[in-house]
Amino acid sequence: MLHANVLRNYGQGSVADGARIEVVVQTTTRGLQAVEVLNITPPEQSGIAPLEDFSGVSAEELAAAPLEPARVKWFDKAKGFGFANVYGRSEDIFIHVEVLRRSGLSDLFPGEALALRSIQSSRGRMAVEVLPWESGLS
Repeated sequence: MLHANVLRNYGQGSVADGARIEVVVQTTTRGLQAVEVLNITPPEQSGIAPLEDFSGVSAEELAAAPLEPARVKWFDKAKGFGFANVYGRSEDIFIHVEVLRRSGLSDLFPGEALALRSIQSSRGRMAVEVLPWESGLS
């Protein structure tokens, strides 16, 4: 079992279906329980088409976007999108639910701290990767 508090201690509030989670476990009277998350690897992406907004942008350009600390403004899983703000900038960064899934997450919560990579698209700044907060501190 992986309790939400253990996941939050790692810096994430959710995990995408198919993501690989490395944990430290302990045996309890209820069975095995995770006590610490060590790593979360996003689900495999083979055969998945790139998002339309990223067409014309190479994988190298996406990977070269700087990792920046941000905070979730709002996210609506049912609508499939939301926004975050990068520290020190006034503009909103659009986050699509598919980017979240590809990053190993399934949901975000207002005020949640995270790190993200973004690019300028025809519709404004868009996240291309979303990671735990600690990733943006280095």
